[in-house]
Amino acid sequence: MDELPPYLADAGQVADAAELILMFGEEAGYEAASRADRSRGLGNTIHYCRWRQIERLVMLMTADEAVGTVH
Repeated sequence: MDELPPYLADAGQVADAAELILMFGEEAGYEAASRADRSRGLGNTIHYCRWRQIERLVMLMTADEAVGTVH
């Protein structure tokens, strides 16, 4: 994972990411991306950005390796 860590505006984003992982398993990141695309298509920039960050968070939460500095 070479991207910057996601920006978390509130704890609800973590809950949404966890719910997507529970509901969609390995496809959770694709579901978040789909929701982001749907929001963009509707012209809802705020929800588009929110779902993109949740997509990044899902990828971080489901990564097999530690991300970032490990002490």
